[in-house]
Amino acid sequence: MLSAFGVQAGDTRTVTEPVPPPPCQTLYARETDDATQAIQTALNTCARGKTVHLAASENTDTFYSGPLSVPSGVSLAIDKGATLRAVANPARFDTGKQTCGTLDNSGKGCKPFIWIKNAVGNGIYGQGTIDGQGGAVMAGRNQTWWQLAKEAQKSDSKQNAPRLIQIDNSSDITLYQITLKNAPNFHIVGNRSNGLTLWGITIDTPAFARNTDGFDPMGSTNVTLTHSVIGTGDDNVAIKAGNASTSHISIVDNRFGSGHGMSIGSEVNKGVSDVDVNLLTLNGTTNGLRIKSDRARGGLVTAVTYRHICMENVKNPIVLDTRYEQKAQGDSLPVFRDITFDQLKVLTAGTLTFQGDSDSNPIVTTLNNVTLASDSAIHKKYAILQGTIASGATGSCP
Repeated sequence: MLSAFGVQAGDTRTVTEPVPPPPCQTLYARETDDATQAIQTALNTCARGKTVHLAASENTDTFYSGPLSVPSGVSLAIDKGATLRAVANPARFDTGKQTCGTLDNSGKGCKPFIWIKNAVGNGIYGQGTIDGQGGAVMAGRNQTWWQLAKEAQKSDSKQNAPRLIQIDNSSDITLYQITLKNAPNFHIVGNRSNGLTLWGITIDTPAFARNTDGFDPMGSTNVTLTHSVIGTGDDNVAIKAGNASTSHISIVDNRFGSGHGMSIGSEVNKGVSDVDVNLLTLNGTTNGLRIKSDRARGGLVTAVTYRHICMENVKNPIVLDTRYEQKAQGDSLPVFRDITFDQLKVLTAGTLTFQGDSDSNPIVTTLNNVTLASDSAIHKKYAILQGTIASGATGSCP
């Protein structure tokens, strides 16, 4: 895929609307406290290339479950009207150190709710809902997962809380039409994977729910997020590269509501490149388009294009910040090069920040057809801005 600016950008695959695989088995919701064993057995016995369906029954529409592992080649579908809900019991998600649901300096004490690992050709489909119950009081505790995250913030520690969907070392993975809500931690993480397609998904979690990123591709390549709506309590999307390089990412035709915006970073140690963000509407995010890093986790971020972007009620429409953590120390310098904004409209006054590292390591960015609302502010230091920015944006976002 060639961008309008002559650089290779975005997913190199030809991505079309997914077609769910045929079913191998349908489970119907029962009035029972725990469906974990039934769902896991169905997944384990399902043939490759087929799907386990979860469907509402006459008596109930909800499946309660502990952590689930999806075998390679097998898919899971939550049918319309059905909900797969995580049990709010830290002991069920514990990795063996009895730290899930507590604070420490690691934050790695919980298994994810749904884990796809070392897999090829999996998917999560359906017009139903996966609910992480982040706002539910944990069993044996007097607080919710989200309250635990707030406590971690106050004590400068890390909460042990499960991610909703974790994809590790996998390829050709699809999420289609599913609704995700109330994750205790990140909603979707794609780690060291190749070929991730998220099409027509919805993420709906309150703005106050800390550390509930919508989608974090990290150390991955050939990723497409499209036709989706994301509202959450942290980054709507955060592209990261702390453990391996991340490249060829397409974020196309999406709408972001509450959250911290369309982010790259802060972990970019191994480099981020060839990112195409096109046809994005942001309304009510704290940040709009943000690239963030610092000397402790910096690296090269290059060949990033933002096209046909519209923002309303966004406090910080553009943030390019090489000093995300002011106290960060190290030799991993953030380098932001070949960052292009084209056809960008900001309808509510906000602050744009271009903060480079130094005179010898400035941000380099190009702005074409960028129009801001009157009274917008621009803060620029150690930055080279090529092009012009106009004032007086009017109208409404699509």
